Amino acid sequence: MTPRRNRRAGVEDRWKKADGTPSANAGAGKRWRARYVDEASREHARSFERKVDAQQWLDSIVSSQVTGSYVDPKLGKITFASFYREWSSRQVWVPGTTQAMDLAAHGVTFGNVAMADVRPSHLETWVKSMQDKPLAPGTIKTRFNNVRSVLRAARRDKVLAHDPSENVTLPRRRRAEAAMIIPTPQQIGALLDDADEDFDAFVGLCAFAGLRLGEAAALQVGDIDFLRREIRVERQVQRANGHAVEIRAPKYGSERTIPTPDGLLELLSLHIAHWRTGSDPGRWMFPGDGENPWHQNSVGYRWRKTRKAVGLSSLHLHHLRHFYASGLIAAGCDVVTVQRALGHSSPTVTLNTYSHLWPDADDRTRGAADALFRSSTKSTADGLRTKTSD
Repeated sequence: MTPRRNRRAGVEDRWKKADGTPSANAGAGKRWRARYVDEASREHARSFERKVDAQQWLDSIVSSQVTGSYVDPKLGKITFASFYREWSSRQVWVPGTTQAMDLAAHGVTFGNVAMADVRPSHLETWVKSMQDKPLAPGTIKTRFNNVRSVLRAARRDKVLAHDPSENVTLPRRRRAEAAMIIPTPQQIGALLDDADEDFDAFVGLCAFAGLRLGEAAALQVGDIDFLRREIRVERQVQRANGHAVEIRAPKYGSERTIPTPDGLLELLSLHIAHWRTGSDPGRWMFPGDGENPWHQNSVGYRWRKTRKAVGLSSLHLHHLRHFYASGLIAAGCDVVTVQRALGHSSPTVTLNTYSHLWPDADDRTRGAADALFRSSTKSTADGLRTKTSD
């Protein structure tokens, strides 16, 4: 299909005037001049020795304008590092996102390459360098996706004609069902028994309410409604610049109210009675230095101490959240219920993480048939016992 002609584009003979007579510079330099005007009404031109070459170049430009793959030649010369520096300054990010994006973007091996020259091979070289460090496949995927968001932004701004990150192969990750660690009830019980007296309530919040570390650390006494038997998650703790403590809304806007079991409420009430007496509902459940609550470092120290005491050195605090999710699923809770309890941004996130824990069609068929079998054999056994007693 022949590309649609741009009325503001054309090929001119530099050796002739409009009336066909020779120009003053006839015979000097390249004869054929191709020009076009971009969407910003800027004119671009390029000279060629042959008319066919000028027309082919112009056709390719017009075609890219029609298909949406046009790249401004000047913008295409901007390096990846320069584009990221300018683009990131306009983004509305929380500090944690800024740190993650900077870590990924500043770590690429093609930072000084012009955006128009970035190829899949550049991405592949960078991925291989991360694997050789070595970084975990999950970490590589996260950094790759962060850099991909930069490239896609460049594509939207017409700095890139195509996304070079497409079809780049990443290191294989373990299947969720193989990689996920779910503590046993006995292990959770041991952690609660051996945790320091001011830390067992924190462990309980993670294991029996599914709170993230930052959410549990930012909990206030007034967030616990003992009459309604629920906990409101309205904020989280984050470390900014490695030192400052920042209090902000939960990630992905996952403010939520969690139905709370009686056992956890009792544990929390004992914690308040012993450690957090007072009348101010805004007092922290787990106070830290000054007016701040605990943060990642203070929680991390206590967690490492607790897990060492019970011989579970490979267990992460986040695994307690998996314990909570697996318990909800085993009790028959549907995807939306689990999503809301965990504060996931969508049911898709919940399914991507925990789909292997839900029973499949075979499990449901087997369970239904087993119920039929038990009800049938029970009737037979009752009849036999009655006949025997006669």
